[in-house]
Amino acid sequence: MKTQTLTADYVIVGAGSAGCVLASRLSENENCSVILLEAGGSDQRLIVKMPSAFYLPMQSKTLNWGYRSEPEPHMNGRRLDCPRGRALGGSSSINGMVYVRGHAQDYERWQALGAEGWGYEDVLPYFKKAQGSRVGGISDKTRGFDGPVTTTNGILKNPLYGYFLEAAQQAGFAYREDLNDGEQEGFGPLPMTVGDGVRQSTARAYLAEPRKNLQILRNTTVTQVVMDRGRALGVEALIRGRLLRVNANEEVILSAGAINSPQLLMLSGIGDADHLREVGVTPLVDSAGVGQNLMDHLEVYVQQACTQPLSLYKDLGLWGRMKIGLRWLFNQSGLGATNHFEAGGFMRSDLSQPYPNIQFHFLPAAMSYDGTSKVQQHGFQAHVGPMLPRSRGAVTLFSNNPLQAPKIFFNYMSEAEDWQVFRAAIRAARDIFSQPALAAVAGKELSPGATEQSDAQLDEFIRSHAESAYHPCGTCRMGTDAGAVVDPAGRVHGVDRLRVVDSSVFPHITNGNLNAPTIMLAEKLADVIKQS
Repeated sequence: MKTQTLTADYVIVGAGSAGCVLASRLSENENCSVILLEAGGSDQRLIVKMPSAFYLPMQSKTLNWGYRSEPEPHMNGRRLDCPRGRALGGSSSINGMVYVRGHAQDYERWQALGAEGWGYEDVLPYFKKAQGSRVGGISDKTRGFDGPVTTTNGILKNPLYGYFLEAAQQAGFAYREDLNDGEQEGFGPLPMTVGDGVRQSTARAYLAEPRKNLQILRNTTVTQVVMDRGRALGVEALIRGRLLRVNANEEVILSAGAINSPQLLMLSGIGDADHLREVGVTPLVDSAGVGQNLMDHLEVYVQQACTQPLSLYKDLGLWGRMKIGLRWLFNQSGLGATNHFEAGGFMRSDLSQPYPNIQFHFLPAAMSYDGTSKVQQHGFQAHVGPMLPRSRGAVTLFSNNPLQAPKIFFNYMSEAEDWQVFRAAIRAARDIFSQPALAAVAGKELSPGATEQSDAQLDEFIRSHAESAYHPCGTCRMGTDAGAVVDPAGRVHGVDRLRVVDSSVFPHITNGNLNAPTIMLAEKLADVIKQS
């Protein structure tokens, strides 16, 4: 089979939350050529653009890699879904669009773990650079108003949002107008990456205007990084059944995400040498940390019946969804223009915690995140779970076949502290739902159910019902110690001209959703690359 060859200064693998940012920023220099390679196709589909349809791309075999974990021993042996975006925009084209930066201390932790230059004051300018907030009346000390990623707050039209926020205050939590102010603790509006009623993926935010020096290749699956004597020369890929070689004059940058970036490193001979030999890959760089340190957020739904017809239940039938869709098609407004997670908050599991470690997403309906199941009555729910888990897993290879999905083992709930935090989260949600502000509308508890009260009962509920919040990270950890995969500039230890820029390099998971931190990371490392 004849191999086609292309060449650019920078070759970026993965057009997701990080790759689109890098491609845009590096190609700002007209004298610099960039090729961006994406395994998926176009993001120009209504189910991607319409915010309230966010659960539909996750059900798509073309927009989602459709990964699943190995059986999880602490979760009744269940295999949990691990959706990853496979289209321009990557996971920012299929996520729930919640815009949360994390706590300031998350980044102080990064720095303490060896990511020098990644403290809160170092990263804040890049959060602001990326954000184009459309929420007025708040100081620009932490918020960005001119960046490409438009963020908005919901209009909180459904009265259940207001009841929930009032109930949180009655339960002793502060009202926080801006949950991205670095402090987080409290409850308030949850910003979303939505602008003019349309999802603001990184593809939409950063790649809307074509550039002559930026070539984007879709439906292109990279199979390995081409190496020669410790240097990355380019990549090999498959595009519509044809072989493609893309050479890099300057660097190869992997932005394929927390699952695929370590997979590509291992397929290219960079990883734990013993593991690589076991699966038929010749080791070139013995880097035991590749694929290790896998972290994720788990959550459960604490669901309450609603005694008044206020929830979204009335809108979830076929006719209701048709009306929502038609209004959105007409002028991108109404319930189609929101992700429905318009309120939420953060709290500590106990007073010994230095900062919040539990997140709430409030939804004025009782249904699963992916839309596959819903309670057949009016209800509301809080998604809750530990944000700073101690449990760690790994991504490894089954074989040297680049088209075979990697082995994903999260090892969820393998640490005792994670159980303590999870129980505290469920009990805190119950406490909020029991406050006077919700008394007039709160019916019986639907999930876990009022009879489930003991630690053992809650633990069984968690084992049986907890789901991923879809925030994998940490598998190409940034640092300078022997277990780190990349340095604080994203350069792969032991390899020249190869970087990793995506959530896989997080030294530790952040306190909240990962899209905003991943965009920030790419903004910051784009500047580092330009200056190198």
